Amino acid sequence: MLLIEAKDLSFSYGDKLIYKQINFRLMEGEHIALVGKNGAGKSTFLKLLTGKLLPDSGTIERRKDLHVGVIEQHLHFDKNKTIFTFLQSAFQELLDAEKKMNELTKKMQSPDICDGVIEEYGRLQDWLTAHDFYSIDARIHEMADGLGLTAIGLDTNIDRMSGGQLTKLCLARLLLEAPEMLLLDEPTNYLDVPHIRWLTDYLRNYPHAFIVVSHDAAFLDLISDFVYHLENHELARYVGGYQSFLKQHEARIEQHEIAFRRQQREIRKLETYIQKNKVRAATAKQAKSREKKLSKMERMTPPASVRKPRFHFKSDVSPVRLIFSAEKVGIGYGRPILPPISLKITRGEKVAVIGRNGIGKTTFLKTLLGEMAPLSGKITIGDRVAPGYLAQLSSPAALDPLQWLMEQFPQLSEKVLRQHLAQCGVFAEHMRQPMNTLSGGEETKVRIARLMLQKNNVLILDEPTNHLDADAKEALSDALEKYDGTLVVVSHERSFYKSWVTRTWDIEDWSAHAGAAAAR
Repeated sequence: MLLIEAKDLSFSYGDKLIYKQINFRLMEGEHIALVGKNGAGKSTFLKLLTGKLLPDSGTIERRKDLHVGVIEQHLHFDKNKTIFTFLQSAFQELLDAEKKMNELTKKMQSPDICDGVIEEYGRLQDWLTAHDFYSIDARIHEMADGLGLTAIGLDTNIDRMSGGQLTKLCLARLLLEAPEMLLLDEPTNYLDVPHIRWLTDYLRNYPHAFIVVSHDAAFLDLISDFVYHLENHELARYVGGYQSFLKQHEARIEQHEIAFRRQQREIRKLETYIQKNKVRAATAKQAKSREKKLSKMERMTPPASVRKPRFHFKSDVSPVRLIFSAEKVGIGYGRPILPPISLKITRGEKVAVIGRNGIGKTTFLKTLLGEMAPLSGKITIGDRVAPGYLAQLSSPAALDPLQWLMEQFPQLSEKVLRQHLAQCGVFAEHMRQPMNTLSGGEETKVRIARLMLQKNNVLILDEPTNHLDADAKEALSDALEKYDGTLVVVSHERSFYKSWVTRTWDIEDWSAHAGAAAAR
């Protein structure tokens, strides 16, 4: 059964073309991976399917009463709710039916009960049984275990959760709702390896249709039956998983290049003949015929050139040898979330901070930088230490990237900033687009571009690879390996940092060994 169909869809942001007359169909039960470079329009495509954005031309037809599930970016949470009660809200319709049944039970105790009450009670009871109502608690606990929410505590109030934990919570509720059409944008960003494995198995067995956007190739390969690729304003469909897509796409590029070169040779041959023969009376007719053929020829687009970002970080004035020192430091919001921490970071070290999501990595970084006061103990920052901090994604403003950088670096000309953004992979088509409409990967590149322009000698990076495509991750890893300053990076991708990191701090070890005096 057809769930949704897009025909001849075109869409632009201002004068920036995103799609040109693309077509798409989603059938019941199809498992689709949507891929493409940062800024190709993947998140925008999901918004068009849900109706949050309207196309410039073309049509989108949805099946009547189609239940579409998507994680909202700006949810208004009831701060008094616990994790468990929030997850229960995925079954609100069933809970309301149970409440109505309880009201009918009271009416049934009356001596003058009517037949309609008994019939309604029976109907509701059958409906709840058919929808597996009496296993709700078990389903919630299974979901919470799978996505790592049980470790936080299901009786934990929502207002005590971090941004990553809230995203995970919204994913759990969405999966419990089991919509007929599930749209997931980077669902693995805030998940640890065991939880990604669980989600992989869950989606492989998901009975309904879904579209997943992700830069995790291994994850996509395991969950998808079809791949849709956004490139050069077009949408191409491939049968099979991600690895199959890569082989098919490579073959398609090669075939396109061969056909393009063949057409170019034919065009040059026709142009040469026309130029030589159109003025000769004996051959003017043949030249005119070839000229007509050339004018009717549908010109192939040249093969797309790969524009890869390039990053470079330069350390400013050299600081003293001891960069950071922590002595029995307690971190947390009101109460410690980790045992007292004692550690030292010396000049030139490159430290990876790892541990499961929600354990306190971001809180640790903010406390180290002085953005949060320690609950106990003392943090010392060495002389001439100038840190540059890349926080996890958060849209700064409605300014476009060029305006945003010009506001912060007024001493630099617009031309210099344009060249700098292009070097970082933010090209002309994105420079004049509001920051809050950019994809996660494009915004991260802009914030990396700002970091490169700041005068610093210590880089503190919190999950810098979230939302970045493979080319951008590779470029960032290479730049950090060549960086001659001090570096502290929080990352869940070992392949990103393993070649250049000098020390690894596992925060879970600190938690497991309460009272540890120093990081390993």
